[in-house]
Amino acid sequence: MERTLPFYTDLLGLEVIHTQIQDNEYTRKLVGIEGAILKAVLLKVPSLDAGLSGHIIELMEYIQPKGVKIDTKPCNVGAAHFAFGTRDVRAMYEKMSAAGVEFVSEPVAITAGINQGGFTCYLHDPDGYTLELMQPPSWRFEKAGMLPEKAVQ
Repeated sequence: MERTLPFYTDLLGLEVIHTQIQDNEYTRKLVGIEGAILKAVLLKVPSLDAGLSGHIIELMEYIQPKGVKIDTKPCNVGAAHFAFGTRDVRAMYEKMSAAGVEFVSEPVAITAGINQGGFTCYLHDPDGYTLELMQPPSWRFEKAGMLPEKAVQ
């Protein structure tokens, strides 16, 4: 968590809403792991309403038992990624590259589908989890009733 949290707060600009240690029977029953103790950090985009829960991402660290690194290559069954909308994917790419973030590619033009006219790129967080930065075409922001400046910057 000490390595990963600054990535989400300092580089992506997310805000910590709540932090807690989950050392209780309901959590162990929920995750199906006997003796599990977790550290949870809940995050949100500062400029967006996060709805009922108040957050959009939960970072979870298993304090007990410690996990093992798995192969999160995007084509592997069970692998996932999380996408962040941004109004300027190139600026995010430059900022994060300068900070040493590992990108799969530079931002590429989206040439087909609903986001045609936008730009996108994949990257990895400090734990190797695949993330996407996506700059939709401006009409997508307008259709959603939000201004582009409300996206992650």
